[in-house]
Amino acid sequence: MTGDSPTSPPPSNRSGNEALREMSNPHRGRAIKDLIARIAMWVSFFVAMVPLAWILWTVVSKGIHLLLSATWWTGNQRNINSSDVGGGARHAIEGTLMMAGVTALIAVPIGILTAVYLVEYGRGGLARAISFMVDILSGVPSIVAALFIYAVWVTTFGLDRSGFAAALALVLLMIPVIVRSTEEMLKLVPNELREAAYALGVPKWVTIVKIVLRTAFSGIVTGVLLGLARIMGETAPLLILAPYTKNFQHDLFNGNFPTLPMMINQDRGDFALASAAARMWGTALTLILLVLLLNIIGRVIAHFGSVKK
Repeated sequence: MTGDSPTSPPPSNRSGNEALREMSNPHRGRAIKDLIARIAMWVSFFVAMVPLAWILWTVVSKGIHLLLSATWWTGNQRNINSSDVGGGARHAIEGTLMMAGVTALIAVPIGILTAVYLVEYGRGGLARAISFMVDILSGVPSIVAALFIYAVWVTTFGLDRSGFAAALALVLLMIPVIVRSTEEMLKLVPNELREAAYALGVPKWVTIVKIVLRTAFSGIVTGVLLGLARIMGETAPLLILAPYTKNFQHDLFNGNFPTLPMMINQDRGDFALASAAARMWGTALTLILLVLLLNIIGRVIAHFGSVKK
């Protein structure tokens, strides 16, 4: 009589154990890879935070004492020489906000409407040409944009250099940031929302305004904030198109114009002087705080203006 040995395990048990080992090995490998990826991510995060924290600490430690003075927020730099201590930055703060506001007033509608056209309507050669031009603008250095506006505004039309001319150069730098960020946000809106609106007989433009743009509102605001942060620290357009003044100036079309980047630049040749160096660090810290404040305001607007689920 033939048969399997009574001491040998059943074939089904052996195959089950092998199957368990085969199933456990891939899980163990994925767990190890996940752990390595997490470690690499956290290490990269801390490495990136080191220079950021170092820069912030340097700027805050060297410039905070000027910001604690009331004169800094109420006065200007008139009759203040490089060797003099203090002065005010209100003229430069107002000038920076005015220039950023005019730039955003021009660039934001153009950028959002361009993104809407590319995502919702763009087909064929025109859309490809617009997308190509946006890519070109994204890589244009700021000084090239400034020289282009100088050639058109000053050389061709014979107009004076002014804050508005510098704002036009900043528009060229802000538009591609808004277009690309808005375009990506609009692509994230589910097509089901559009199709549901069309099924109810809602016109396309109403669907875009009432549904698509409202759904992507928080992302669009983020793109606008990125564009503002991009332009508020630019110096090349200001050097070429908007010479600095130490006085209060609220006319964007006539005369020199005060801005924070140019206020930093005014004392660069006398950085060895303690007073000039402190004023440069204080101005840099003021610019950082101004951008931070605008970001906080934008986040609050995006939070209350976005569609609630």
